[in-house]
Order: sequence, then C-alpha cells, then structure tokens
Amino acid sequence: MNNKKGTFDPNSFRDSLGTVQEDGKRNWIYPKKVSGKFYRWRTYLSWVLLAIFFAGPFIQVGGRPYMLFNIFERKFIIFGAAFWPQDTHLLIFLLLIFFVFIILFTAVFGRVFCGWACPQTLFMEMVFRKIEYWIEGDANQQRKLNAMHWNSEKIWKKGSKMAIFTFISLLISHTVMAYLIGVDQVKEIISQPPSAHLSGFIGLMAFTGIFLFVFSWFREQACIVVCPYGRLQGVLLDANSINVTYDHIRGEPRGMIRKIKLEETPKGDCIDCSLCVQVCPTGIDIRNGVQMECVNCTACIDVCDEVMVKVDRPKGLIRYASDNSILKQTQKLLTPRVKIYSFLLIILMGAFVALIATRDDLGATITRFRGMTYQARDTGEISNLYEVSFINKTFDAQQIELKAEDPLYQVEVVGDQNWTLEGQSKFDGRFFLVKNQKDVLVNQDNVVLLLLQNGEVIDKIKTSFVGPISRN
Repeated sequence: MNNKKGTFDPNSFRDSLGTVQEDGKRNWIYPKKVSGKFYRWRTYLSWVLLAIFFAGPFIQVGGRPYMLFNIFERKFIIFGAAFWPQDTHLLIFLLLIFFVFIILFTAVFGRVFCGWACPQTLFMEMVFRKIEYWIEGDANQQRKLNAMHWNSEKIWKKGSKMAIFTFISLLISHTVMAYLIGVDQVKEIISQPPSAHLSGFIGLMAFTGIFLFVFSWFREQACIVVCPYGRLQGVLLDANSINVTYDHIRGEPRGMIRKIKLEETPKGDCIDCSLCVQVCPTGIDIRNGVQMECVNCTACIDVCDEVMVKVDRPKGLIRYASDNSILKQTQKLLTPRVKIYSFLLIILMGAFVALIATRDDLGATITRFRGMTYQARDTGEISNLYEVSFINKTFDAQQIELKAEDPLYQVEVVGDQNWTLEGQSKFDGRFFLVKNQKDVLVNQDNVVLLLLQNGEVIDKIKTSFVGPISRN
C-alpha cells in the first residue's frame, strides 16, 4: 500500500490478511512440507498429547472418570475431584488461575502453546495435514490437483481424503462427547438406534460436522478470525517476550547470492528465497515481524536453518528470541510485569488450595414450601413445611439426618425416612418442623437445623418458623 506521497509503506502488510485476496476472496494456503528438529519434536509431542486426549475419557480412578465436563448436568470432575453448581466459586478461582497462567506464560514465551499444544494446530498440522500430504502430495501437487478437471484421479484422491477426514472427525466427536457425558453414555448412544437417544445422536453428528468443516475447509481461519488469543498478543506481549522471530539485524539487507561488486553494499544473511513464507500454515512473512497470524509453529525456523546450512551460513536467522535480544543482545525474563503476574498466580493458587481444603463434602439447601405459612394440628401443634436439597460431593454413600438445635422443635420427614445419598448424587425431599402451640411466643422465630453426616454434625443451617402466638 502506498501512502499519500506515493512511497511504499513497509507496514502495509498489517492492513490485510495473507489469506484474503484484494478482491475479498479467500487466498487458499498450500504450505510446503517441512522437516527439521523442531518439526520432529512437535511430532513426538503430538503423539503424547493425542494419546492423552483419546485415552482421557477411559481413565478412571475407583471406577469413576478422572476427567468429566458435564455441562448439561452441571457436574465436573477435574483430576478426580468433583465440582457441583454449589462449587461455582471454586470453578471461578480455577478459571482465574488458568487465565493468569496463560497471561504469564504468554508474556514470557509468547504463543508457544499455539504452535505446540493447541488442539487446532495439533490436529490440523499433525493429523489432517499429514494425511493430505500422503494422499495429494506436496503444495505444488495439491495446487495442480485442485486446478485439474474432475477425473478418476481427482475423484479418487479427494474422495479418499474426505472419507478419512470424516472417520477421524467421528473419532474426535465421540471422544469430546465422552468428556461431556461419560464413556458409558456414549456407548449407549452408539449401541442403540438413533431414536433411542436422539439428542445424543444429533450432538455426535453436529460435533462431527463441525470438526470436519474446521479441518477440511476452515483451517487456519480458526486461528486468524475466530480465536481471540491471537488478537490479544498486542496486549500480552512486550519487547522481552520470546517469539519465533526473524533477526533483521543479521538478515538485512536481504538479497540473492551472487558475486558482490566493489561499489555494492554487502548483503545480509537472508537470501530472499521466500521458503519461510511457503511453509507457513497461515501464509505470513515472518520477516515482517511479530504478527497476529503467527502461531509459532517453528516451520520457518526449520526451513531457514536448512537453507543456512546449504549456503554455509550460521543457523538461527529465524529463531526463538525476543525483540530486545536481537536489538540489544540482552534477554530479560523476570521483568516487573512477569513478577506481578507470578505473585498474583501464587496468591490465587494459595486461595484455591485453601478453599478446596475447607470445602464441605455435603451440601444442603433448605427453603420454606412456597405458598404455605403454617398448619394448625388437632393435637395442639403448629407445623411448617420445608423443601430440602442435598448434594453428596463425595464418591461414597452417606447417611443424612436433620435435627433441630432447639429441643422444642421436632423434625418430621415426609415420605422415605431413610435419607441415604449415593456417591455423586442429589436428593430432594420435604419435612415438617413441628412445635407445640403453647411454646410459640413470636410470629416468626429463627431456627437452627443441624445437618448430620453418618451421625456427626457437619453443618448448621438457619431457617425461620412462623405460627400464631399462644394466648395461654
């Protein structure tokens, strides 16, 4: 883009996306195959992360899932610890810890997570992209295939690729659903007709369609357009943050290798081969500096190191580095901002541990029955009806009992007299508080109820009792 004076603006690349053409149409990205030490390390790590992802729902401790995110029943099990709606404050603390950790990690190491552990990059580059290379070939072969008229070769390759993509999307969707509702429920859905579990079947098909759409067509747009993390880099990063960075001090002025005439200015180490652009999965030129689209996948590092070896120049023209390490040759990780984030993280983690340690295993909520005040009995007693909800947060069955702290009140349970809660369950019941008419001295009295777990008082719950004042 030119400015008003007609000169070229070196920052014009920031005015557009590499995946969008000037006419607004999508510029389809065909990244070249890459190899190198970082790619190998990312591949090995992807094997571990994929194994953890697919095995996660099947990992159980004491017959219970190790990880469960049941948003439908508002029940979560994280590393074997169960959380219910009554534990919302704990989940909020957990989310705060996660966000502060992400901010701290990004301030120090940039978008390393995006390139090495993000599920989008993990599946796209280490699963679907590899299958595409295997079936359709490298970037140039893919372009040629897409430009080709439909024939038996194109139908076979495109059909085979989409069939495999669909199968993998099904695997991912079933795994995600297992994290949401549990392995046993997913087994029921897939072992019975769709009509028996219509909502579950629709959910599985919806997830499959979303994953297939993202990894077969939407691709890098998920990182560039949808994900907010990349757009926060301008706030989270500073001159000391480590990123995949082009050493412009060493690389510029770039130019092809040739014999230098005496009157010419010596060139930098960058030979302007553009391979760093050709291997980029988001289509950017890393030589323009830190950009929102860069996911730190290290593909440009590997290909540039390979070129530097061939032209007999030092590796590391593109490398993990901060702006200050290139401009000032100094690297400072423990900046004041990092120290503040670290302090906040420690405080939040300490508070979370304290809340976990003091969390009650059982929860009870007592409310007066709606639309009723009191009942006068023929026996000369006054009763109030209440509703109670119990939640057993443990994995073991618990014997529950309610008693009034004041002996003038008696608790009469409605229905089943044996309040036994199974592990990880919720129970709703009703009971009467009964008091002799002659002992009612005020219209509304505060009552303390004792919650007993296996015969031991674990909590005191306050409520109110209403009735007519005795005239005796």
